Amino acid sequence: MRKIHCLNAISKYGTDLLNDNYALTGEIQEADGILVRSASMHEMEFSDSLLAIARAGAGVNNIPLDACAEKGIVVFNTPGANANGVKELVLAGLLLASRDVIGGIGWCKDNKDDANIAKTTEKSKKAFAGCEIKGKKLGVIGLGAIGVLVANAAAGLGMEVYGYDPYISVHAAWMLSREVKHTTSLDVIFQECDYITVHVPAIDSTKGMINKEALDQMKDGVVVLNFARDVLVNDDDMAEALKSGKVKKYVTDFPNPKSANMENTIVIPHLGASTEESEDNCAKMAVEQLMEYLENGNIRNSVNFPACDMGVKKTVCRISVLHKNVPNMIGQITGALASGGINISDMTNKSKDKYAYTLMDLDHSPSEDVIRKLNEIDGVLRVRVI
Repeated sequence: MRKIHCLNAISKYGTDLLNDNYALTGEIQEADGILVRSASMHEMEFSDSLLAIARAGAGVNNIPLDACAEKGIVVFNTPGANANGVKELVLAGLLLASRDVIGGIGWCKDNKDDANIAKTTEKSKKAFAGCEIKGKKLGVIGLGAIGVLVANAAAGLGMEVYGYDPYISVHAAWMLSREVKHTTSLDVIFQECDYITVHVPAIDSTKGMINKEALDQMKDGVVVLNFARDVLVNDDDMAEALKSGKVKKYVTDFPNPKSANMENTIVIPHLGASTEESEDNCAKMAVEQLMEYLENGNIRNSVNFPACDMGVKKTVCRISVLHKNVPNMIGQITGALASGGINISDMTNKSKDKYAYTLMDLDHSPSEDVIRKLNEIDGVLRVRVI
């Protein structure tokens, strides 16, 4: 019986997928797998029995990835599962930044006791007039699951859309509307677009990418939207750009003490993926990936180990070896199996940065001595017999 612990409330559409071979447990130290949303795991001590963590969402900054990798714990996320929910809020942000709907609603609330509010409205509404987004240029930085949906939807609304992503996947390229102009230069996005929306992960090369240098290139009166990660935008530089009028509106889904106090901002309390549908989709994807790894050793959408898929286990035994990505590792692994007279019927090896994964189907189950030899190989992090 495999035991699963939920650190956060996880949609039943996910947990209901767990079959009779699984049981939910309230004791984290006895869990084979953990399901998590936003709970911080950086200060946690992980038991030797923990095999995997599945994050029901895309961001994994609440999980110590390297520490998990060093203990042979595979960490999964669910890219794309909440993409539609985020896309819809980005479109709402585009419209709210173009038409002062929020200001108009506030005016109506402030004047709710005016017996002549209908008449007064006609004189006052010009203060909240805006512009239409049709025909305006939108720059989409990052054409992943969310960026592609945003670009396609904006093109459907009549915007002239430019997309930038030097690492666009084949799948994303196929999904991208032919109406979207793909550019290989960020400068084109910065210099040409009336609206700019960012959809890239928070890594060293992207943190603070919307800074003074980038903002100085932009059109006067540009609208910037950030529904990806708050650290992608330099808050001090954005505050100055808003104050000077260089940026007309900054729409962000990430409140912090700086963004919440900037003028001409629309600050949303991180609602991008806060829909029932997104939470259900993320939960289902997280549980499916966790079960696939525990039952078959296959890795899909891990953030600290490479993707690897050998299908459903049909042989007598399957062995998974999580290890460092160093020379001669395969030779040592196969040598240990050969010393026990074990024949490998199928094998795959994949690597990702510092870490690698070897998955093997065997004709016979290995002895305890063979497993011991595998574990003693320098650089091996975890050996699991499935």
